[in-house]
Amino acid sequence: MGPFLLVWSGQAVSLAGSAAVRFAFIVEVWSSGGNATAVTVLSLCAMLPQAVFSPIAGAIVDRMTKRAALQVADAGGLLVVGTLALLHYLGAFHAWQVYPAAVLLGVCAAFQFPALSSAVPLLVRKDQLDRTNGLLAGAKSAAGIGGPALGGLLFALFGIGPTLLVDLASYAFALIGIRIVRFNGDRVAKKDADAPRRRITADALEGLRYLFRVPSLRDLIVNFCVVNLVMVFGFALISPMVLLRAGNGALAAVNTSVGIGGVAGALLMAAWGGPANRGRGMMLGVVGMCLSGLVVMGLVNGVTGWCLAILVGALLMTVVNASMQTIVQTKVPHEWQGRVFGAVMFLSQISVPLAMAVSGPLADHVFEPLAAQGSGLFTVLGPLVGHGPGSGMAAMLFLAGIGGTGVALWGLASRSIRDIDDLLPDLDAPQEQAEEAEQAEHRGGERDEVRA
Repeated sequence: MGPFLLVWSGQAVSLAGSAAVRFAFIVEVWSSGGNATAVTVLSLCAMLPQAVFSPIAGAIVDRMTKRAALQVADAGGLLVVGTLALLHYLGAFHAWQVYPAAVLLGVCAAFQFPALSSAVPLLVRKDQLDRTNGLLAGAKSAAGIGGPALGGLLFALFGIGPTLLVDLASYAFALIGIRIVRFNGDRVAKKDADAPRRRITADALEGLRYLFRVPSLRDLIVNFCVVNLVMVFGFALISPMVLLRAGNGALAAVNTSVGIGGVAGALLMAAWGGPANRGRGMMLGVVGMCLSGLVVMGLVNGVTGWCLAILVGALLMTVVNASMQTIVQTKVPHEWQGRVFGAVMFLSQISVPLAMAVSGPLADHVFEPLAAQGSGLFTVLGPLVGHGPGSGMAAMLFLAGIGGTGVALWGLASRSIRDIDDLLPDLDAPQEQAEEAEQAEHRGGERDEVRA
């Protein structure tokens, strides 16, 4: 685990630095006369490029060594942030520049996920994958807690310039970790010299085709896409519901609980190693996420109840996501993993803008007015969620949770998902292949010595 932990620590520091800068970007836009729309546009500038570019990034990752791909991702982020820092200290920085910077950082993040996910099997044994994937998810959750706090403190004390310098240092730390670690079996798959060179877009589409031509992976990813759409539809309403019912302090507590739940899930995975049957474990985890993070969130009306419900949901989400990554790492040939992880990122993220665009207007123009009047669905749901401000959004959370639970139970009933570990055999991980090659070479050397 030593090499992995060195890379992981660098990526964890880099994630925290990036979270600090993202928060500083929001404050910079807001303090420069922006409004809620400007902040939303900034979020989309970061999110959409990562989702849209992920399949192409995954195809590029498969055309280079994983060490090189990770270096490209971190060096790209360092270059973008370094350029902003230079503009700041030259007196040429303007608030509008954070928008193209957010787009470019989103492109770098599109490289980061497939590169890091496909590099993990080069650093640890197959039986350690669930634990390491849990630690990666925990680093992201910890960055979600500490990054905005760090960014807010640095921005308040020193402004955006020193905040950018801290992120620069975090990228440099991550690059140093990548450079000094050995990636076992890190090589590009050999191609037939006579075969025509494929376009990068064709390779990107192959990642999607691979997912859909393997029945168990196809059923699993379709189930996850539907669940993700439903859950994002509900999660988008948590912040406005809490703000409407309890104010800013309650929202801060709920957001902190999300990060704590993610870290707790990472520690659980590191100690436990994940469910023995990953297909069944993932589906049960999704059921728990929907019931806790959506149904219970909609039914309770108090900060303590919200914090406990979302903490459990975030903990289970870490377990589910770590298990999903292990499925791809153990079932998909290594030379395909960049493209497949890119496709997974695309399919999981592309539904987010759609769900967010639909949920807000539905809450404002349909569910909140019906809740206030006590009519329509609220003749039944009213006793459960109430009729005051925020009750319409609470009802939407409840319904989204019921829908997500139903989809997850369908996945649990599907043998192709439930028994994916048995139906889709594990492939030899590059780490084990490298160790076997070294042992064979050592045995051959011993035989040569005996003959001599």
